[in-house]
Amino acid sequence: MKSLIALCVTAIVAAVPAAQAQQSWSPSRNVEIVVGSAPGGSNDRTARTVERAIVEGKLIPVSLTVVNRPGGGSTIAFNYVNQKKGDPHTLLIGTTALLTNHIVGTSQLSYMDFTPVASLFNDYVVFAVNPNSPIKTGKDLIAKLKENPQSVSIGFATTLGSHNHIAAGLLAKSVGVNARNLKAIAFKGSAEAITSVLGGHIDLVTTAAGNVAGHVAEGRLRVIGVSAEKRFPGAFAQVPTWKEQGANLVYGGWRAIMAPKDITPAQIAYWEGVLRKVASNPDWKADLEKNYWSDDFVGHAQFSKDIAKDYNDIKAVLVDIGLAKQ
Repeated sequence: MKSLIALCVTAIVAAVPAAQAQQSWSPSRNVEIVVGSAPGGSNDRTARTVERAIVEGKLIPVSLTVVNRPGGGSTIAFNYVNQKKGDPHTLLIGTTALLTNHIVGTSQLSYMDFTPVASLFNDYVVFAVNPNSPIKTGKDLIAKLKENPQSVSIGFATTLGSHNHIAAGLLAKSVGVNARNLKAIAFKGSAEAITSVLGGHIDLVTTAAGNVAGHVAEGRLRVIGVSAEKRFPGAFAQVPTWKEQGANLVYGGWRAIMAPKDITPAQIAYWEGVLRKVASNPDWKADLEKNYWSDDFVGHAQFSKDIAKDYNDIKAVLVDIGLAKQ
């Protein structure tokens, strides 16, 4: 009996350092934050804002690098991170493209092929036109869509079925217009779509508020509606929400940090802890306000539940638009 007790004690003592090691995990080499778009857009801005907060706050003991892998509506970045299974030194700027790309069939990967760490914020969609456009208000747009959905060319990034496309489809659906009849045009990036509406080549762009704030402030674009619960401040203070204009539309794309599949609970907890520190930093909150991002931090456990629900909700919209393949 004594020898059995001794063996048990020895096993327990040996297990303690291993458990402590797992609980105290931290990165041991350079960490990559992978972005599925080119420098300059909302996703890239998110990555660099996170990078700055982590580096300036000295929140991790190693270096941090933002890696842009644009193309295929983020599928190139998704494939790259998917190849890093079990590697907690690779992080991904996750967007609803993880859901939409799988639903429309442009990617075999879905949110289930990654580890949700935390959702950082929501980026609500704005609808912007050229200041010379006959579409002066959201109600004008609704009237034109009801009369003839094909009379308004709507540009967005980065693919058909993206969250910017979904926003347009939800607006149509909310006012009784068949979303499949919209004249939708996908651009490689938001900058390209905005340039097209600035040049009068398309009628409308749906995009993140931060992408057009400068143009709005200088009078080069007019925003006719925002898909948030309440009005934005600053350059958008006079722009009514869609709800104020008779359309039941509140919709934004979350921006999250995802990790490869098969990382450990300790590694998930480590990165969630780092991101919670980022989210509580006053400079981060100032960046949220500057970019018109909503302060909606959600940790791993709840986000894992939310993302599954979002998949089903978005699939229903893409079925209405006629793009769902899955």
